[in-house]
Amino acid sequence: MNGMIRILIADDHSLFRQGLRSLLEAEGDLRVIGEAASGREALRAALETRPDIVLMDIQMPGLDGVEATKEILKEFPEAKVIMLTMYRQDAYVFEAVKAGARGYLLKDVDAEALVDAVRRVNEGEVLLDAELAEQIIHDFRAKRDVLPQAHHADLTDREVQILRLLAQGATNQEIADELGISEKTVRNRLSEIFSKLHLNNRTQAALYAIREGLADIEE
Repeated sequence: MNGMIRILIADDHSLFRQGLRSLLEAEGDLRVIGEAASGREALRAALETRPDIVLMDIQMPGLDGVEATKEILKEFPEAKVIMLTMYRQDAYVFEAVKAGARGYLLKDVDAEALVDAVRRVNEGEVLLDAELAEQIIHDFRAKRDVLPQAHHADLTDREVQILRLLAQGATNQEIADELGISEKTVRNRLSEIFSKLHLNNRTQAALYAIREGLADIEE
């Protein structure tokens, strides 16, 4: 169905999965295409069904959500993973975001915020709040090899504009509208930015922009 967002739910608690499925499928544009009770099941299901969004629990038996995310994105980089956690400051969240997850949600998130997050991430946004971003940047400074040291002076002025807007949470279409260019041009410029800065995904690009002072973090 055109416009339908296809979702895979990975969580080792069946009641939680059932609740998420009911909540999401109450929306006309969301469809749950699969469930997984472990990281290995999530990896297998993601590669078989190719979902738009993966809602990934962090702590699962066997392969945890962080490792599952890494494996999924290695084989299927188009996947958009949102981590689910009980704790805002969970260290696993930092590792997952650095691995390419598009953001995180607390498990007590309300229904409206969950649905909004799924739609925004599907459109290309990265969900990082100020507290999480600050802590990740602190971690980067402690481990200088986590992100490449290429400087944004290697970028053109237009590429810096695009990177700044991306870090502020803008989708490709919003970037295109803001700069008066096509969405296809934005996609092409982002590929060039990733190549120049030796980055792998939008999440790393957003964090790089924050580290380099190209995007303000709201307090």
